[in-house]
Amino acid sequence: MGAPGKLRSFPLWLAAAWAMSLTTLGFFVVPMLFANLPTPAIAGGMAAKLFKTQTGISVVCALVLLMTFRSEKLAPSARVIPFCTLLALAGALLALLVEFGVSPHIVARDNLALWHGLGSAMYFAQWVCALLVFGKLANAACASPTGLDV
Repeated sequence: MGAPGKLRSFPLWLAAAWAMSLTTLGFFVVPMLFANLPTPAIAGGMAAKLFKTQTGISVVCALVLLMTFRSEKLAPSARVIPFCTLLALAGALLALLVEFGVSPHIVARDNLALWHGLGSAMYFAQWVCALLVFGKLANAACASPTGLDV
């Protein structure tokens, strides 16, 4: 297995990194902040900084995935590209909407229950998008005769 085979698995690894970064932050790190820091205000401030960083990670992962879908050397199987493209775009859009549309309301504590609930639902939807991209690419890799024609 040479470099082309290894390069072909890049989108799968990238989708895994995207999904697991969302999982780690949203389901482990942020709850631990609220459980272990002295006040919810301190935990919330730190969580906001981490979510801002996660937005960057999500957008970069989604954009690089979109570029790999257009590359002859890196593109996964043609049958998964349309669905994965839609999901990557949706995930990036959700990340940006949370960061620039919802997060300012949460930080300002403007109707906190509403905006926090909406932000959480959008984060969860972004996580589902990333998991579905990963799942589609993993299934395509398993269905491939070489296991790498993702």
